[in-house]
Amino acid sequence: MEKIFSTEVIATGGREGHVKSSDGVIDLDVRKPVELGGKGEGYTNPEQLFAAGYSACFDGALNFIALSQGKKLKDTQV
Repeated sequence: MEKIFSTEVIATGGREGHVKSSDGVIDLDVRKPVELGGKGEGYTNPEQLFAAGYSACFDGALNFIALSQGKKLKDTQV
């Protein structure tokens, strides 16, 4: 199978650290959420980033399948 896309993000400092993508689009500090013993401090956290990526990919896959079957979906949301 041919690779069609590749990306890289470097995380330093773990759950109380920093994440940066190779293209610089993502470049931010992350903190543990209060519910997991962190201070929160108005920062995003690894769980939110994972949820954002997963839901965007899943919604995209659903739309792709619908389109490939001739169905047009409107305003899908995951």
